[in-house]
Amino acid sequence: MDIERYVRKCLKKGISESKIIEDGFKKVIEVKDTDEGWARRFVEAVVEEVKTTEKYRESEDKNLKYILDCPESGITMGKMGVGSRGEGDFFVHREIARIIESTNQDTEVDSTEQDDAGVVRANAEHVVVAVDGTHSRLSDFPFIAGFHVARAALRDVYVMGADAVAVISDVHLADDGDVSKIFDYTAGICAVSEAIDVPLVAGSTLRVGGDMVLGDRMVSAVGAIGTIEKGEPTARKRAEVGDVILMTEGSGGGTISTTALYYGMFDVINETINVDFLKSCKNLIENDLLKHIHVMTDVTNGGLRGDAFEITNTAKVSLEIYKEKVNELVNPKVLEMLQKLNIDPLGVSIDSLLIIVPKDKAGEIMEKTGAKQIGVVKEGEVSYLIDENGEKELLIPKFREAAYTPVKKVVGEQKPDNFEEMKEKVRKTCNMAIEKKDFVVKEMVKN
Repeated sequence: MDIERYVRKCLKKGISESKIIEDGFKKVIEVKDTDEGWARRFVEAVVEEVKTTEKYRESEDKNLKYILDCPESGITMGKMGVGSRGEGDFFVHREIARIIESTNQDTEVDSTEQDDAGVVRANAEHVVVAVDGTHSRLSDFPFIAGFHVARAALRDVYVMGADAVAVISDVHLADDGDVSKIFDYTAGICAVSEAIDVPLVAGSTLRVGGDMVLGDRMVSAVGAIGTIEKGEPTARKRAEVGDVILMTEGSGGGTISTTALYYGMFDVINETINVDFLKSCKNLIENDLLKHIHVMTDVTNGGLRGDAFEITNTAKVSLEIYKEKVNELVNPKVLEMLQKLNIDPLGVSIDSLLIIVPKDKAGEIMEKTGAKQIGVVKEGEVSYLIDENGEKELLIPKFREAAYTPVKKVVGEQKPDNFEEMKEKVRKTCNMAIEKKDFVVKEMVKN
């Protein structure tokens, strides 16, 4: 069951909010092991979010409405036969190729030729590959969903010290979804692709569950491929005691856009539409500065809390980060929104570029990227956040990323009491999957 789709359709039919909540919470209880009180609060939050996102249509910002609105064709995935490998499917894929063709100036084999794979020329000592899934709450805003997932995948390649050479896409749209969503989603990807001159070369377009899943939910992902011609990846494990920590300004991506949408702070969305992060990485590559960098990463899932925790555990060092320096590097409109909504800026994706580098090389890197120093690397096993008074507090992630929508605030951030027991059960099923894989490989080799 898709509770957001249910609420959105009910509101369009003019059904009262009280009726939607009364019927909706019962549906939640049917499919989820929870109590009536939580289910009711959950549906109330969904109703509030859906009502809020519709308000962007009343905005005076024409660019915002143009980006967020998806012009419907009136033709659904099922009726057109998309994903069914017939005439309708082939037609839609040729239309998709028309959107992509402006990104394919330097490809050997591109999407216009309708092959199953694309080809680009590249020289490499290392090949770096990343894939990111579209933010699920952006299903109704396919252009911005495509834009941010493409930027996220490319970001993951660049922070490893690779120069991106190609992008690939996968989109699944349920049977009742309007075909236009695919085009809007692809256009969002290509806006990033064209802006930094990295071609979208291949992809897959299917329905969610074929004929068996009704509705119009979109799920999708973008992959990025990059190459390192010489040198080593800028992995987290390379942080060293004495290094300094730099960070560029972050204005957020899919997470911040989702927060702005579902709280009705639509002007913040415009702040996220940029490729500044990617350009900073390209500047480092073009100026041959990667060789001086020990670590590059993006401040995304789990926020700076998550990144500090992972670097500490991987490199066995302590990061000391100054709180005020970090806040100064969060886009002012984004920071204002987060503080107003009581969302921890250190526990949410702000899409900054984080660089750890020897102190004597920091100046040139700051000049080329606009980054500023936010901390230092010291000996230790945990990281700390230091406030303006010099007081230290542990810089560790919470159980979940900071709750950034009304629904997520209902779900909560707290760790379950039986978390260790849960981990053991999960570990057991992972072991079973490995055993199954080993058995099948053994059987294939034997035969």
